[in-house]
Amino acid sequence: MIVEIISTGTELLLGQIVNTNAPWLAQQLNELGFSVVYQSTVGDNRERMSQVFNIALNRADIVITSGGLGPTQGDITKEVSADLLNRKPCLHQPSVARIEKYFSGRGIAMPESNLRQAMIPADAIVLDNDQGTAPGVILEENNKIIIHLPGPPSELKAMFTHSVIPYLNRRYSTQGIIVSRVLRVYGIGESSLEAKIQDLVKAQVNPTIALLAKDSEIHIRLTAKSEDACEAQKAIESVERVIRDRLGNSIFGTDADSLEMVVGQLLREKKLTVALAESCTGGLISSRLTDIAGSSDYVIGGIVCYSNSVKRDFVGVPEEILQSYGAVSEPTALSMASNIKHKFGAAIGIGVTGIAGPGGAVADKPVGLVYIAIDGPKGSRCFEFHFSGHRKGIKQRTSQAALFELQRYALEI
Repeated sequence: MIVEIISTGTELLLGQIVNTNAPWLAQQLNELGFSVVYQSTVGDNRERMSQVFNIALNRADIVITSGGLGPTQGDITKEVSADLLNRKPCLHQPSVARIEKYFSGRGIAMPESNLRQAMIPADAIVLDNDQGTAPGVILEENNKIIIHLPGPPSELKAMFTHSVIPYLNRRYSTQGIIVSRVLRVYGIGESSLEAKIQDLVKAQVNPTIALLAKDSEIHIRLTAKSEDACEAQKAIESVERVIRDRLGNSIFGTDADSLEMVVGQLLREKKLTVALAESCTGGLISSRLTDIAGSSDYVIGGIVCYSNSVKRDFVGVPEEILQSYGAVSEPTALSMASNIKHKFGAAIGIGVTGIAGPGGAVADKPVGLVYIAIDGPKGSRCFEFHFSGHRKGIKQRTSQAALFELQRYALEI
């Protein structure tokens, strides 16, 4: 079954709110075995909305909308579909009673405008809304299905889970099982990665292989469809083994694993602790590490050392290093890593210094130049990076590189 998701609301087109409903619905539907092939967004305009609905009905078996079921004159989703299918809107008394109860339970008189929400196209299936006032609607027309869901995410999710899933299961029985796994990769460019697995991508059938560059990482999504979850999982695992053989430790995690989560688990398993001296990242690496619950098991502490005086007086970088090589240099980063390790009594010390921009660059030290040093049981190492982008992006990429190098270092211990 081919599904199209249509998100309605001019506020989405204006960028005033982020559309979280469409990705959530797509994930749920794919897990149920339905193929979400199209997604559309349309504003609160009758003519354009009618055009979008008509196109969707011509190319999809199931059309699911979100939004436009409220009490205002701009909430026109049901009216547009009713006109398109020649269904006369009728006042649905059970919905009127539910809406009145919703307001009376809060000690509020129901505004007359809320009766618009109880106007339902003829012969529709009504979906109760346990989280709000707008009922949902299912319209069946010539082997096509339109499902109207409310826009607020809490209402949409509850209605889809409690009403739409049972309806789809009754009507279509099983659509098979779709299983996905995401391999999270860092330290290799997208083109280089594709070259390593190009033959697999070209030969893909089931599972399919898709690459996505996201937040300084590359995600490899493997998706398999089968009548049985175990068979789908086996199909994914066979391809995953080949990819892991080719990419090695560049794959740092799977699915929802973040780099800070993976690094934290590794440090805990190996009973390692870390201390950080951060300049250009302003404490971002420490922040990411301590976003993980239980990080006090391995994060000792750190110092944000922006100025040379703090690097010298609190971290212990010798004045002669700062004068001879500058704050942004390999010797400074190495000194930061070594001194912070000893000062905090940690197993591993991290020192990070660089130029995040937009100012601060000189002829031989451009914006984006970063040094990341690690000092620990396997000795000291320093890595030079040249990141591009704006200030915030450089800080993010630096934190990602530091965590990845910390992971590689810890794996050797």
